[in-house]
Amino acid sequence: MKKVSFLFFACVVTLSLAAQHDPEKMDAFITDLMNRMTLEEKIGQMNLPSDGDIITGLAENSNITQKIRQGQVGGMFNIKGVEKIREIQRVAVEESRMKIPMLFGMDVIHGYETTFPIPLGLSCSWDMELIEESARIAAAEASADGINWTFSPMLDICRDPRWGRVSEGNGEDPYLGGQIARAMVRGYQGADQSFATNKQILACAKHFVLYGASEAGRDYNTVDMSRIRMYNEYFYPYQAAVEAGVGSVMASFNVVDGVPAHGNQWLLTEVLRNQWHFNGFVVADYGGISEMSNHGLGNLQTVSALALNAGLDMDMVSEGYLHTLARSLEEGKVTQGQIDQACRYVLEAKYKLGLFEDPYKYCDVSRAKEEIYTPENRTVARRIAAESFVLLKNEGGLLPLTAPKTIAVVGPLANTRSNMPGTWSVAANLETPATVVEGIQAAAGDQARVWYAKGANLTADPVLEANATLFGRSLGRDDRTEEELRAEALAIAAQADVIVVAVGEASEMSGESGSRVDIGIPDVQQRLLRELLKTGKPVVMVLFTGRPLTMVWEDENVPSILNVWFGGSEAAYAIGDVLFGKVNPGGKLTTTFPRHVGQIPLYYNHLNTGRPASDRSFEKYRSNYLDEKNAPLYPFGYGLSYTEFTYSDITLDKNTLNAGEELTASVTVTNTGQYAGKETVQLYIRDVVASISRPVKELKGFEKICLEPGESRTVRFTIGTDLLKFYNSDLEYVYEPGDFEVMIGGNSRDVQSVTFVLR
Repeated sequence: MKKVSFLFFACVVTLSLAAQHDPEKMDAFITDLMNRMTLEEKIGQMNLPSDGDIITGLAENSNITQKIRQGQVGGMFNIKGVEKIREIQRVAVEESRMKIPMLFGMDVIHGYETTFPIPLGLSCSWDMELIEESARIAAAEASADGINWTFSPMLDICRDPRWGRVSEGNGEDPYLGGQIARAMVRGYQGADQSFATNKQILACAKHFVLYGASEAGRDYNTVDMSRIRMYNEYFYPYQAAVEAGVGSVMASFNVVDGVPAHGNQWLLTEVLRNQWHFNGFVVADYGGISEMSNHGLGNLQTVSALALNAGLDMDMVSEGYLHTLARSLEEGKVTQGQIDQACRYVLEAKYKLGLFEDPYKYCDVSRAKEEIYTPENRTVARRIAAESFVLLKNEGGLLPLTAPKTIAVVGPLANTRSNMPGTWSVAANLETPATVVEGIQAAAGDQARVWYAKGANLTADPVLEANATLFGRSLGRDDRTEEELRAEALAIAAQADVIVVAVGEASEMSGESGSRVDIGIPDVQQRLLRELLKTGKPVVMVLFTGRPLTMVWEDENVPSILNVWFGGSEAAYAIGDVLFGKVNPGGKLTTTFPRHVGQIPLYYNHLNTGRPASDRSFEKYRSNYLDEKNAPLYPFGYGLSYTEFTYSDITLDKNTLNAGEELTASVTVTNTGQYAGKETVQLYIRDVVASISRPVKELKGFEKICLEPGESRTVRFTIGTDLLKFYNSDLEYVYEPGDFEVMIGGNSRDVQSVTFVLR
């Protein structure tokens, strides 16, 4: 492999791995480099354009090529193919004056060509080792194709499932979100953060911050929130990512305290830099700087200066920095020190990745042929997909399927390949995943015949269906009438022993700009379900979704419901594994499923009111609905198994906790069923009396265990004062003496409790 010498920089320097991570040597190297850069070249490092899939051999006269040669580009993103990336890097390090290598980013959200469950589904595994492994494999595959930076993990807390990007996050809980943030950063960047090999890439925590709390669940919408709520409920996953060493952070589109996050100095400098000591670089989201003009904050020059003053280091797409910062410097609207600092953060990231030692570190063409979409990676993806599925209902033990002779597989999502990976699978080959029909046939083998009928289109509205199946993911809309499609399905159902119906959302009904006001299963699919149930045959509903859905009727009428989210490139085979009992589902929900859209926002760790809701469906002068229950359809942490687990009473090793001490809460869990299975034991704590109102319960620990039939295990949770801290009304991070309630169970609703006193 060709390497670029530091003679390009008129320096005689050789970077060893130790030097690469010596802060003093890095500082000296970057300082020397910047002393020889012009103002325009420094600003160029802060420019992140995208030219899409721009080249097969870089065009000599292309606009982007000239900018690279002139030192006006610090990186590019969403270019697929190591040969293309290598050629662009060659222009940067061989044809520009300063020979500075470039960053190459991509939205590697839940895998590269081997895709894993969408992040919301992945979070439902509650398995940090598997989550870290998925990020490690994603980094290895992406880096084999030239990518050295991913715009992941997305850490937005979301309590409104109308928001389409709930599919990209880890649910509603900050504690769980923080553990996943740490696992993802370790997976992408390596446990030691050394970037010692070319298989670790730079991670990016996004979107900082509050994006998931947009009003009405509408994408890019306004957010208005108290700071005490920010600190106690929304900040923690980002802080956890920073503590884990995440290399970059992406600003969010929304306003925070009336100021867009891209130009919010309190957020990007005071919180991120000063309070959390973040030492990576902050990048804009796509067009985020120029879009501040739409918020009413001024023209491109004004908002670009605002962003730099706030602490935003790299401009994605807007090119406001490139075209206006020099003028703003002359006019005194920004300082040379601010430009230098932003440039330094970007250069330091390249240094840490080892790009100055070897600009072609991530351009090994042989790796792309050998390390992407391998059988080994696909095997892991299949295992992880099965771990993410959540069994929502299993009346009469219908699942697992035991020796059916004939299976009718029905539904608009039963025979599609392109929808299996889910939204934001930008690098995946959408023609390679198996279909549900194929996955079930593979699992059944020669023991059962599998028949297929579509049964219904995704929706009755072809325009809506077209909008929901963008980016080459068409379901192949059938021109037959609804009645004709349904009749075909009923004909095969009449001859089957069991009906498996694959229904729900298409992949692009969630994700960016995928907000919905009606989050139920589309009517045409529900009508199909009703008719299938009338056959009297056992019905298993395989639910595809990128968000919690309102499914009261389905829960009341369908015997078995398996939520498979969008499980990635190997989802179909994982579905077969679970339906036939080769894998016992153990996923647990990380978002509350509401009964009705009118309950939103609905989440488990809410504050109480002065007149708390009663357990009855209606009671006057309580915080109840007149026309609906207060309770969710499925609570946070919920998920069934093919086996049963019983919990002993909770025991505490002491009932009084002094500052600086710890106590242990223990519970014994027994598998009382007939199958080996996994259970996620969840610890919740309530601060009963405090200086501010505290949530009715908060997740503070969990452990996933595997038990054979009849096996028992004692799970112990250590509780110290750090678990009891919160931000008070002065935004001080404190614990307060008083009574605390400890709750342990298999979900946030079904818990038992004991109390202790903190002195």
